[in-house]
Amino acid sequence: MDALSQTVAATRLTARGAKTRSRIVATAADLIRVRGVGGTTVDDVVSASQVSKSQFYRHFDDKPALVRAVIELVGERTINGERERLSAVKTFAGLQRWRDAFVANSALQESRYGCALGSLANEVSDQDAIARVKLNDLFAAWQELFEDVIHRFQRQGMIPQDVDVAQLATGFVAAVQGGYLLAQTSRDAAPMASAIDMAIAHLRLLSGEPSRVP
Repeated sequence: MDALSQTVAATRLTARGAKTRSRIVATAADLIRVRGVGGTTVDDVVSASQVSKSQFYRHFDDKPALVRAVIELVGERTINGERERLSAVKTFAGLQRWRDAFVANSALQESRYGCALGSLANEVSDQDAIARVKLNDLFAAWQELFEDVIHRFQRQGMIPQDVDVAQLATGFVAAVQGGYLLAQTSRDAAPMASAIDMAIAHLRLLSGEPSRVP
């Protein structure tokens, strides 16, 4: 085999390997979403993704390495989705529409599984420092999306310039995460709706508008 043929073969193997790795991670993410990290074994992932143990360990040293990859995948999905939705929010009406869609999505499957990132944080933060840092960075990125919304409101004169934007954005993330937890345990999205409504109501009070909490 000449050098060009070897390069082409190596490229194909690399592409095939990347596809296999992606399938393993996506399968693991789906299983963990339902069963949790503790309830998902390497054997479960190997079986569901239809790979061999040797293929699995070619890509991951151990289960924690797989979980970190799942965190990256879930984080990318979550942050990209929220970036798209929150980037369209420029008014309180837009924020309300975001809230309505967010709560409606949580209500699917009776709010059974909570926040994918929040669930991962709850399970692995105390056991894996690397995973904890990854999760912290993702929550910080989520907070920045809310900060962007609040900055847009400031530029339009909707809320005062001297408010603590980071603090308000942290409040939104906390409302979302607390809402997810309450909704998951009650199997009802109403507590999530109430938590987010209070965060929005606080912004409205800063703007001088009526709070409009249902």
